[in-house]
Amino acid sequence: MVKIAWETCQTFSGSWGYYRDEHTWKSNAQLLELLIESVSKGGNLLLNVGPTARGNFDQRAWDRLKSMGEWMKYNSRSVYGCTEAPADFKAPANTLLTYNSVTKRLYIHLLAYPMGRINLAGMSDKVKYVQFLHDASEVKFNTGTGEEAGNLSLQLPVQKPPVEIPVLEVYLK
Repeated sequence: MVKIAWETCQTFSGSWGYYRDEHTWKSNAQLLELLIESVSKGGNLLLNVGPTARGNFDQRAWDRLKSMGEWMKYNSRSVYGCTEAPADFKAPANTLLTYNSVTKRLYIHLLAYPMGRINLAGMSDKVKYVQFLHDASEVKFNTGTGEEAGNLSLQLPVQKPPVEIPVLEVYLK
Protein backbone atom coordinates (compact mmCIF):
# COMPACT_ATOMS: atom_id res chain seq x y z
CA MET A 1 0.00 0.00 0.00
CA VAL A 2 1.43 3.36 -1.05
CA LYS A 3 1.04 6.23 1.39
CA ILE A 4 0.54 9.66 -0.11
CA ALA A 5 1.81 12.67 1.83
CA TRP A 6 -0.82 15.39 2.06
CA GLU A 7 -1.49 18.60 3.95
CA THR A 8 -4.49 20.80 4.56
CA CYS A 9 -4.28 24.54 5.06
CA GLN A 10 -6.98 25.97 7.31
CA THR A 11 -7.74 29.33 8.88
CA PHE A 12 -8.59 30.34 12.44
CA SER A 13 -11.67 32.08 11.10
CA GLY A 14 -13.45 32.66 7.80
CA SER A 15 -10.72 34.93 6.46
CA TRP A 16 -7.23 34.23 5.09
CA GLY A 17 -5.97 37.59 6.32
CA TYR A 18 -6.59 39.78 9.34
CA TYR A 19 -10.13 41.11 9.50
CA ARG A 20 -10.96 43.08 12.63
CA ASP A 21 -14.71 42.47 12.45
CA GLU A 22 -14.47 38.71 11.84
CA HIS A 23 -16.90 36.80 14.06
CA THR A 24 -16.59 33.27 12.71
CA TRP A 25 -13.50 32.20 14.64
CA LYS A 26 -13.17 28.45 15.22
CA SER A 27 -13.31 27.34 18.86
CA ASN A 28 -10.34 25.73 20.58
CA ALA A 29 -12.06 22.34 20.32
CA GLN A 30 -12.66 22.81 16.58
CA LEU A 31 -9.02 23.68 15.95
CA LEU A 32 -7.79 20.69 17.95
CA GLU A 33 -10.21 18.43 16.11
CA LEU A 34 -8.85 19.74 12.78
CA LEU A 35 -5.33 18.85 13.91
CA ILE A 36 -6.25 15.40 15.21
CA GLU A 37 -8.41 14.57 12.19
CA SER A 38 -5.58 15.53 9.82
CA VAL A 39 -3.14 13.24 11.65
CA SER A 40 -5.74 10.45 11.91
CA LYS A 41 -6.00 10.44 8.11
CA GLY A 42 -2.23 10.42 7.59
CA GLY A 43 -1.91 14.14 6.86
CA ASN A 44 -0.54 17.37 8.24
CA LEU A 45 -2.29 20.59 9.29
CA LEU A 46 -1.00 23.98 8.22
CA LEU A 47 -2.80 26.65 10.24
CA ASN A 48 -2.97 30.15 8.75
CA VAL A 49 -2.74 33.13 11.10
CA GLY A 50 -3.20 36.57 9.52
CA PRO A 51 -1.32 39.36 11.33
CA THR A 52 -2.73 42.83 11.85
CA ALA A 53 -1.45 45.82 9.83
CA ARG A 54 1.11 46.33 12.62
CA GLY A 55 2.44 42.78 12.13
CA ASN A 56 1.04 41.40 15.38
CA PHE A 57 -1.39 38.55 15.97
CA ASP A 58 -4.93 39.39 17.04
CA GLN A 59 -5.65 38.51 20.70
CA ARG A 60 -8.14 35.88 19.51
CA ALA A 61 -5.32 34.13 17.63
CA TRP A 62 -3.03 34.31 20.66
CA ASP A 63 -5.76 32.83 22.88
CA ARG A 64 -6.28 29.88 20.52
CA LEU A 65 -2.57 29.28 19.99
CA LYS A 66 -2.05 29.28 23.76
CA SER A 67 -4.92 26.83 24.24
CA MET A 68 -3.56 24.50 21.54
CA GLY A 69 -0.10 24.74 23.10
CA GLU A 70 -1.48 23.81 26.54
CA TRP A 71 -3.25 20.78 25.08
CA MET A 72 -0.10 19.77 23.16
CA LYS A 73 2.02 20.05 26.33
CA TYR A 74 0.35 16.89 27.63
CA ASN A 75 -0.97 15.23 24.46
CA SER A 76 1.74 15.79 21.85
CA ARG A 77 2.62 12.07 21.76
CA SER A 78 -0.76 11.49 20.10
CA VAL A 79 0.24 13.84 17.24
CA TYR A 80 4.03 13.88 16.70
CA GLY A 81 5.26 10.74 14.97
CA CYS A 82 1.70 9.52 14.49
CA THR A 83 -0.42 8.77 11.47
CA GLU A 84 -3.61 6.91 10.65
CA ALA A 85 -4.30 3.73 12.60
CA PRO A 86 -4.14 0.36 10.82
CA ALA A 87 -7.44 -0.65 9.23
CA ASP A 88 -8.10 -3.41 11.77
CA PHE A 89 -8.48 -0.82 14.56
CA LYS A 90 -12.05 0.50 14.52
CA ALA A 91 -12.72 3.93 16.02
CA PRO A 92 -15.58 3.94 18.53
CA ALA A 93 -18.31 6.56 18.02
CA ASN A 94 -17.23 10.17 18.62
CA THR A 95 -13.52 9.36 18.59
CA LEU A 96 -10.54 9.77 16.29
CA LEU A 97 -7.59 7.37 16.28
CA THR A 98 -3.94 8.11 15.71
CA TYR A 99 -1.15 5.55 15.75
CA ASN A 100 2.61 5.48 16.29
CA SER A 101 4.13 2.43 14.60
CA VAL A 102 7.53 2.89 16.29
CA THR A 103 6.19 2.83 19.86
CA LYS A 104 3.22 0.57 18.99
CA ARG A 105 0.79 2.93 20.66
CA LEU A 106 -2.77 3.68 19.64
CA TYR A 107 -4.28 7.00 20.71
CA ILE A 108 -8.02 7.40 21.16
CA HIS A 109 -9.16 11.04 21.09
CA LEU A 110 -12.50 11.41 22.90
CA LEU A 111 -14.34 14.13 20.98
CA ALA A 112 -17.50 13.56 23.02
CA TYR A 113 -16.87 12.12 26.47
CA PRO A 114 -18.68 8.78 26.94
CA MET A 115 -20.70 7.79 29.99
CA GLY A 116 -18.50 5.50 32.07
CA ARG A 117 -17.04 3.23 29.43
CA ILE A 118 -15.94 2.81 25.85
CA ASN A 119 -15.76 -0.43 23.88
CA LEU A 120 -13.01 -1.40 21.48
CA ALA A 121 -14.17 -4.00 18.98
CA GLY A 122 -11.83 -6.96 18.41
CA MET A 123 -9.12 -5.62 20.73
CA SER A 124 -9.25 -8.05 23.67
CA ASP A 125 -5.98 -9.81 22.80
CA LYS A 126 -4.08 -6.75 21.53
CA VAL A 127 -3.86 -4.45 24.57
CA LYS A 128 -1.51 -4.61 27.55
CA TYR A 129 -2.10 -1.23 29.23
CA VAL A 130 -4.25 1.92 28.87
CA GLN A 131 -3.83 5.36 30.42
CA PHE A 132 -5.01 8.92 30.01
CA LEU A 133 -2.28 10.84 28.24
CA HIS A 134 -2.70 14.15 30.09
CA ASP A 135 -1.92 12.74 33.56
CA ALA A 136 -0.75 9.13 32.97
CA SER A 137 -3.57 7.77 35.15
CA GLU A 138 -4.41 4.12 34.48
CA VAL A 139 -7.65 3.13 32.78
CA LYS A 140 -8.95 -0.28 33.87
CA PHE A 141 -10.27 -2.61 31.20
CA ASN A 142 -11.77 -6.06 30.81
CA THR A 143 -12.51 -8.41 27.97
CA GLY A 144 -15.99 -9.18 26.79
CA THR A 145 -17.73 -12.52 27.11
CA GLY A 146 -20.52 -14.18 25.15
CA GLU A 147 -21.61 -11.94 22.29
CA GLU A 148 -18.99 -9.38 23.36
CA ALA A 149 -16.11 -11.90 23.20
CA GLY A 150 -13.06 -10.40 21.53
CA ASN A 151 -14.00 -6.87 22.54
CA LEU A 152 -12.39 -4.74 25.20
CA SER A 153 -14.32 -2.51 27.58
CA LEU A 154 -12.49 0.48 29.08
CA GLN A 155 -13.86 1.83 32.37
CA LEU A 156 -13.66 5.62 32.35
CA PRO A 157 -14.22 8.08 35.18
CA VAL A 158 -17.73 9.49 35.26
CA GLN A 159 -16.40 13.05 35.11
CA LYS A 160 -14.61 14.20 31.98
CA PRO A 161 -10.95 15.03 32.66
CA PRO A 162 -10.14 18.77 32.69
CA VAL A 163 -8.75 18.88 29.12
CA GLU A 164 -10.46 20.06 25.93
CA ILE A 165 -10.16 16.66 24.21
CA PRO A 166 -9.08 13.77 26.48
CA VAL A 167 -6.75 11.20 24.91
CA LEU A 168 -6.37 7.54 25.83
CA GLU A 169 -2.94 6.03 25.21
CA VAL A 170 -3.24 2.33 24.41
CA TYR A 171 -0.07 0.24 24.76
CA LEU A 172 -0.33 -2.60 22.27
CA LYS A 173 1.16 -6.09 22.69
